[in-house]
Formats: sequence, C-alpha cells, structure tokens
Amino acid sequence: MNYRDIYNKIQKKNSFLCVGLDTDITKIPDCMLSEKEPIFEFNKRIIDATQQYAVAYKPNTAFYESMGVEGWRALQKTAEYIKKEYPGIFLIADCKRGDIGNTSKMYARTFFEQMPFDAVTVSPYMGRDSVTPYLEYEGKWVIILALTSNPSASDFQVIQEKESNEYIFEKTLKYGQLWGTQDQIMFVCGATQAYKFQQVRKIAKNNFLLVPGIGAQGGSLEDVAFYGMNESCGLLVNSSRQIIYASNGEDFAEKAAEQCEQLQITMKKMLEDNKASQRR
Repeated sequence: MNYRDIYNKIQKKNSFLCVGLDTDITKIPDCMLSEKEPIFEFNKRIIDATQQYAVAYKPNTAFYESMGVEGWRALQKTAEYIKKEYPGIFLIADCKRGDIGNTSKMYARTFFEQMPFDAVTVSPYMGRDSVTPYLEYEGKWVIILALTSNPSASDFQVIQEKESNEYIFEKTLKYGQLWGTQDQIMFVCGATQAYKFQQVRKIAKNNFLLVPGIGAQGGSLEDVAFYGMNESCGLLVNSSRQIIYASNGEDFAEKAAEQCEQLQITMKKMLEDNKASQRR
C-alpha cells in the first residue's frame, strides 16, 4: 500500500480515522467472556461495526503479548480477518520496536511475513540500523516515533542542541526522511503536542503523521487538523479507548460505531475545508 492508496481511501471515506485495538481482557464487556476466543470476537465485532468509518486499524501489540500464546493467536486472527474482509484498510502493528541488525530483521519478518501488517511503529533511538531492515519490504511502512503525547516526552524529544538550535524531534524528522521515501516513512506525533505540528510540517511537509492522543488522552482533533493537515490530508488520527470501550454492555459494537460516525462527520468537514482553502 502506497501514499496514493492511503490518500484515495481517505477521500473515499471522508475520514482519516485510525481505530486503536488496544483490547484488554479486563475491560471488554462481560458478555464477551463466555466466547471461546473473547479477544478476537470482541475485535471482530468492533471492526465490522466501524470499518465504514475507519481508514486504518492499529492493534497495540502489548495488549496481546501480555496474554502469551492466546494473545498472539488473537492478534494474528485479528490481522488476518481485517485483510481478508476489508483488504483496503491500512493495518498498523503498534509494537514500538527499536533494535538493530538481525533482531530488526526478525521483527520485520514477524509483522510483514508471518502477519499481514502494512506498517510497524519503531523507536529510532538506535539510529538508522533500527529502521532500515523494515524498508526492505516493498509496500510496507515504518512509522517512526518523533513527538509523542506522553508527559515525559520532554525528557529527550525537546532537548535542543546548542550548535544547531534543533530539537531532537526535529532531527528525528530530518533523519527519517533520509532513510526512506514518503511512501515508506510516517511519523508518530501526539495530539497533545499539536501546537508543535507547525514545526513538524516545516520539516516533514508531505509525510503522513500517525496522531494518537485524542479523546481519553485529551488531545484536540481541531488543533491537530489546523496545525497538521497538508494538501493530501497527511494525517491518520487514532482513537482507541473512546471507541472500543464506548459501552461495557451488549451494545458495545453499536456504541463504538456511533463514536466513529461522530468523528467521521467532523473529519469530513475538515477535509472539505482543507480542499476549499487550497482552491483559494
């Protein structure tokens, strides 16, 4: 899947919504616990109910790894289900890997060969070697952590070099563009840092940004779109808890769809406004 494919899907659905499948066995509705495969069945119902509004899904692998073999099986089945039933949807493994050499090659093999993911999230702290093994796969993406939503992001990401006056997150954006093309590289930029997206867009004008942090984490969708949208939209805005845990009853999938529809209506207006501003 390339840049144009994602852009076309955004235009078709009038949405740049990514649904985060951060599925926690302790938080899913009690009605699902009697299922033979409760995590997969929960995900399946969420996906079926929300796919008309979403252009991407993003399982956070930690929630599945924490359950051992059964969790990995649920992750595999979820990924395979999405790609079989809704093949045009962009599928992200939010695994935040960050090792080098043969280890990165094994991680790439896991998510791109053993599982049908389109992209993985990667920490670039160890440099180029922690990113390039994933780029050997045609049509696959690396999503580099650049400017995250968590409060302690400032410990490293906004350290400013004395010689260049550049922040670490700005250097990350520059290096990431050297490592791969805009058909291969995205950046994670958190919604709670939306005001800094002006700086992000001065460096990464065309790259897609994966933006977590709206909803439960307090980020503003309006600010993200205002500061971060480019001519091709250039955004995949993720919402997890707000959607998948919208209800703890039997109507959980219906309520998840309602949350997605509300976001999609807002996103459609933002896309229309963005097009209109380009024509002026």
